[in-house]
Amino acid sequence: MSELAYLLPSSMLPALIASADGRVQTRFLEFFAAQIRNPHTRRAYARAIGEFLGWCSPLGITALDQIQPLHVATWIEHLGRSVSAPTVKQRLAGVRHLFDWLVVGQIVPTNPAASVRGPSHSVRRGKTPVLTPQEARVLLDSIDITTSAGLRDRALIALMVYSFARIGAALAMRVEDVFVQNRRLWVRLHEKGGKRHEMPCHHNLETYLDAYLDGCTLREDRKGPLFRTISRGTKRLSETPLPQANAFQMVRRRATAAGIATAIGNHSFRATGITAYLQNGGTLERAAVMANHASTRTTQLYDRRSDAVTLDEVERVLI
Repeated sequence: MSELAYLLPSSMLPALIASADGRVQTRFLEFFAAQIRNPHTRRAYARAIGEFLGWCSPLGITALDQIQPLHVATWIEHLGRSVSAPTVKQRLAGVRHLFDWLVVGQIVPTNPAASVRGPSHSVRRGKTPVLTPQEARVLLDSIDITTSAGLRDRALIALMVYSFARIGAALAMRVEDVFVQNRRLWVRLHEKGGKRHEMPCHHNLETYLDAYLDGCTLREDRKGPLFRTISRGTKRLSETPLPQANAFQMVRRRATAAGIATAIGNHSFRATGITAYLQNGGTLERAAVMANHASTRTTQLYDRRSDAVTLDEVERVLI
């Protein structure tokens, strides 16, 4: 099921929904259209729900009201053998929210997923690969800024490092989201849930953004996307926003060219920036504000200062 699930023709709906009457189909599609605003959540829930309903069909289930808690629990048990606990919990949440919506709409009498527990999962340390400050510096300095692509890539990576920006928020920026306030350059990030987050720029980030905007003559296109694809013919910026997958490929390519062996991704720079900030005397509370985290518990997942301590202790095994 695609990101815009609510626009799919009935021929592409799960079999249990496609065989139901129009009222059920409408309520099902309204769930994606009216209840879920974040496109990533919509896509993940559509995939989970499609898999679950597809799994139910061979069991002889022909209507939504025939699904029982035992079916959901068995699916969760089966799912846990092939995917991680966080993925299982996310897919269960999608199914649970859908049936909540169907209960409210009087499509089914009860929610069969309401009483089903997901797997236990506790995270104290994030898994995102991070760079040392030295590696991040090498990466930024290795980028050839004589090209539009180089200016763009350095500015994007620096934005994620120095402002702790999520890749989705960075790529959603328009040129007007880089602005001057109190004689200092600021950035405006459009975060999850429609939240707007503004931050002053680190002096290095200010230099890189100014060089990018001036070098690619973007300042006058205030409503245009800040980070764009490169036109193959001209090797200059296009009018098309840079997709997240392209940004990931760029990061991997730049890291390899800089001789960095760590398998980093877009999210690595957020963790790299937060860890560097804390290593240099920053507080967890202020880091949470800068990263736009609702809780410091989330920020702690990005704190990788203990990695150096662990490495020091390992080296004490003198054999």
